[in-house]
Amino acid sequence: MSAPQVFGWCPGALRPMMSGDGLVVRLRVPMGRLNPDQICRVAALARAHGSGMIDLSARANLQLRGVTTDSHAALIDGLRAIGLVDHDLAAEARRNITITPFWQAGDDSHRVAQSLGAALAAADAPDLPSKFGFAIDCGNQPVLTDTSADIRIERSAAGLICRADGAKMGQQVTVDTAVDAALALARWFLNTGGVTDGRGRMAAHIATQGTPEAADTPPLPAVAPPEPSVTAHGTLIGFAFGQTTAESFAQLADLGPLRLTPWRMVLIEGPAITEPLPDFITAPHDPRRRVQVCTGAPGCRQALSDTRHAAQAIAAHLSPDSDDTIHISGCAKGCAHPAPAPVTLTASHDGHFTLIRHGRAGDPPQSAPLTVTQIQDRRL
Repeated sequence: MSAPQVFGWCPGALRPMMSGDGLVVRLRVPMGRLNPDQICRVAALARAHGSGMIDLSARANLQLRGVTTDSHAALIDGLRAIGLVDHDLAAEARRNITITPFWQAGDDSHRVAQSLGAALAAADAPDLPSKFGFAIDCGNQPVLTDTSADIRIERSAAGLICRADGAKMGQQVTVDTAVDAALALARWFLNTGGVTDGRGRMAAHIATQGTPEAADTPPLPAVAPPEPSVTAHGTLIGFAFGQTTAESFAQLADLGPLRLTPWRMVLIEGPAITEPLPDFITAPHDPRRRVQVCTGAPGCRQALSDTRHAAQAIAAHLSPDSDDTIHISGCAKGCAHPAPAPVTLTASHDGHFTLIRHGRAGDPPQSAPLTVTQIQDRRL
């Protein structure tokens, strides 16, 4: 079995990535918000120029799947017409920002994210690796602590701080100085050797380099990610296994504007939604929420087995007295859940998975290859 290939970069809209089902076109939606017209038009574009399958990534980005090389240019024209494409590839690659979905117009998160987006689009912005990202989490409770990012602007007991991912302390900033501090920290990362062969992440770098001396203020304690529920900002609903169809996505336009989250959920703005939404997850104890799963075969060329049908079958047999995460990976990369999970199932060949407890997808297996039926017979 050959090792999976690590690309070291993420797809965008202008620089899509070829997968087993065609091009993957990732949309870095400004402020993570789509109005009803944009929802309808994204759905229509996904149907017209792709397979109609839409992913919601762990960095709160949308991915349109199955786009062909011939249809890509028309797709970009359609996305540009509704304000969802950057003016050039360099700006798109740098604008890797995840913002708390609970921001309000004019609040600290909104103002910082707007300023950071403009700064990263400037010609003199630091040339960072494409996986390098920023988290804007300035609400009263930090919700993005477990979301992948390299530089975090978040709240402390004394105000805002700018913190390197992996560091326990951050530098005190204000709304007006936060972006300058973030860019200075990004340049420190570059100047101190954080990038090798075009790759590099902050947490790994500070583990050997240490952090700048100005970092002396801890963030507020992290809170658990929210569940599907009605919140003060709107209604959170989940995408089963992080994916939906263009037809189902278009139905959300009737409910109001939406905000993308890094938890495979969207936040529908406005009053509580009480109507049935059978294509989405609306209950916190839905067993599908326990399963983190990658695209799998045939959508991913590196996957050794279909994972999504396996996820559906396994979720239906999960023990109701546990809430442990189940990670199902089509290969040893473990893209859907890079951290250790209580239970990880890594594809070994078509229809078969090895079992790993309290580990990652690439860790040594603790079982012989199992069929989905054999896995269902175990209490996971």
